[in-house]
Amino acid sequence: MFLSRNHKRASKLPEMIAKLNYHVLFSPIVYVKPTAKQDPSFISLKVRCFSTYRLSNDANVSVTESSQLPNFTSRVSRIARTEALEVLFDYLHCTRGFSFTDAEHISKNSPHFLQNLLSRIDSEKDVARNLTKFLRYNPINEFEPFLESLGLNPSELPMFLPRHLMFLSDDRVMLDNFHALCDYGIPRSRVGKLYKEANEIFGYDYGILALRLQAYETLGLSRPIVIKLINCCPSLLIGGVNNEFVKVLERWKKFGMENNWIGGYLSGKRTYNWNRMLDTMDFLDKVGYSEEQMRYLFNSNPSLLFEGSGKTIYLLFGRLLKLGLKMDEIYSLFTHNPHILSGKRLKNLLQAMYFLLEVGMEPKYIASIISTHIQLLGSCTLKGPKTVCKELKVGRYDLCQIIKEDPLKLFSKASKSKIKNSEQASSQYPSIHIEKTTFLLRLGYTENSDEMMKALKQFRGRGDQLQERFDCLVDAGLDCNVVAKIVKQAPMILNQTKAILEKKIDCLRNYLGYPLDSVVAFPAYLCYDMERIRRRLSMYVWLRERGAAKPTLSLSTLLACSDARFVRYFVDVHLEGPATWESIKGHQP
Repeated sequence: MFLSRNHKRASKLPEMIAKLNYHVLFSPIVYVKPTAKQDPSFISLKVRCFSTYRLSNDANVSVTESSQLPNFTSRVSRIARTEALEVLFDYLHCTRGFSFTDAEHISKNSPHFLQNLLSRIDSEKDVARNLTKFLRYNPINEFEPFLESLGLNPSELPMFLPRHLMFLSDDRVMLDNFHALCDYGIPRSRVGKLYKEANEIFGYDYGILALRLQAYETLGLSRPIVIKLINCCPSLLIGGVNNEFVKVLERWKKFGMENNWIGGYLSGKRTYNWNRMLDTMDFLDKVGYSEEQMRYLFNSNPSLLFEGSGKTIYLLFGRLLKLGLKMDEIYSLFTHNPHILSGKRLKNLLQAMYFLLEVGMEPKYIASIISTHIQLLGSCTLKGPKTVCKELKVGRYDLCQIIKEDPLKLFSKASKSKIKNSEQASSQYPSIHIEKTTFLLRLGYTENSDEMMKALKQFRGRGDQLQERFDCLVDAGLDCNVVAKIVKQAPMILNQTKAILEKKIDCLRNYLGYPLDSVVAFPAYLCYDMERIRRRLSMYVWLRERGAAKPTLSLSTLLACSDARFVRYFVDVHLEGPATWESIKGHQP
């Protein structure tokens, strides 16, 4: 028995020696640098052992295993990598029967997996032959290069690799849905996001996914917009058409905005809460925003909806409530200052609130300043409290008292904007300048813009006078937004007194018989002097009564032409025309 045991041990000895020799021969020897106090005689050599495919019982190549392997990236030449890529393509296309497009995309877009393959062969000699031989006897887990080529990070793969499956052909349903996405136009490299965030769609029965995609086109969205939308919000493909998204589109349609408008503002780096967007629009509707105002608001500042899905509006509303403003007061602020939510103004308003809180102002005073000067708070970018205190050489308490006594000093002392030379005359009367600026902000001008600077020169009069003239046009029957539009087109309109504007409106309506909307097509009518209007309209009415002129000529035809042209076409066309024209010119109103 003793001899038999020794015989068995002796028979195993060559095998043990062979394994030991293999580890010593094929394991790199690492030199360990001695420390300063180390005895040179004790410098050690560490043998680092790596597990290789020759010692592995697992036949397939796995990325998860390769994470334990050393990084050979720097050792592999470009030629070797190119040869390996071609071998992997041939293996997938010719051996495994992948389509040309699938095999090409997977082989070219799975660099980590390819590197793993190269680490398992001698990548310095005949890479093509060695890798072909390796793949012949070592089938790969095809899901690994496939998922990597879709854009998944190699570190994420273990979470998404299916159990007990190695070949893509084993999951035909998943492949069919993948091809449905590709055929629709979704980039293959973006499918990985859908695989992570909406994995359920890859289990749909044949044809279902294509119908879901088509359903969004029936809403009026173009295919490129649907592709972008799905890339940003994969969850839209889960279940039926997203009802909240449909309601958002319906609201935009009421505002006069095209469905494809959304395409310019979607970003794959953000998530979108369609329900919150609906709540935001409902809130603005309750506050008193008209559909026209909301259209202008979202067109000029789409980030209100697409950055945080409307969260910023709720943030401002909540802070105003905390300051002590009542609900109806906040509604009134939003209603009378609809542009305060647009662009930089909202940011400036929030910054001003922080400024006043930092200098120690009580909430009731902050609420009072906001209620009185909300337009200016939105128009001015303020410096930090530390900077202002340093420039004025006062403490925060003193700065707070200065602002309490005269809130307008907040803008003169803390505003970053500098008054240009063209405004120096206005700076001598800061209250007049501020009132005028406030009025222009209501019209939709942007703070400190070239357009604003030009408007400050063009509009003459105090802010209250300009507002009175503006209200005159609104009271006459024009829509507020229409008046704002025509005034921006022809600023000279508001440089006239209210009495002159009323005379021109009366002449248009009661003498000529034209509707007030006629000035929308030709705002310059209100800019011509009253004498020119009286003479030409009187001549035209005289001709019209005698059938010598068309009954509804445009105002621009009557007023914009030169005197010589007017005489030719509206005076000389009738035998009694010249005499009548001279009589009209000689008549004093």
